[in-house]
Amino acid sequence: MIENFLLSLKHMLGHEGGFQNDPRDPGNKLPDGRAGCTMLGVTQASWESFVGKRVTQEKMKSLTVHDVAPIYKKKYWDAVHADELPTGLDYLMFDFAVNAGPGRAIKIMQAALGVTVDGVIGRNTLKAISNSDPHDLIEKFSDAKEEYYRSLRTFDTFGKGWLRRVAEVKVNASEMLA
Repeated sequence: MIENFLLSLKHMLGHEGGFQNDPRDPGNKLPDGRAGCTMLGVTQASWESFVGKRVTQEKMKSLTVHDVAPIYKKKYWDAVHADELPTGLDYLMFDFAVNAGPGRAIKIMQAALGVTVDGVIGRNTLKAISNSDPHDLIEKFSDAKEEYYRSLRTFDTFGKGWLRRVAEVKVNASEMLA
């Protein structure tokens, strides 16, 4: 729901943290070979694409929540049609879209729903979401996220944090339902 964006952004940013330039993080590799970084969860590559020019790591360090909110709204919240989703499920989808990409978030939600997995939030997916028990769907989607993270080659490096995030997002999403 549209009024949940700012609360969802706040929750999500609690997991993304501040500045980091860990070379083990695949998100910190720029397409042109430069070493990249991430600030408030926004990779340097994503920020450069969003603003239409190269930026330095010093510029990345200066980004604020106000600066990054529009990219999160456009590239993640809007991409998963969060305004059309029930409270709690909007946050759940948004958070996973940020961490794994909107297409993957949609496909994993569709698989959890048992509908055609096409990566598009359309009428059938929205109907299946509205006909689902939200608590049950949060549980199924969270289980599927955990399975996805465990399948990644970087799980040994980042897995503990990902699983903590899955658990905390599940709790926050469930609390938003109440």
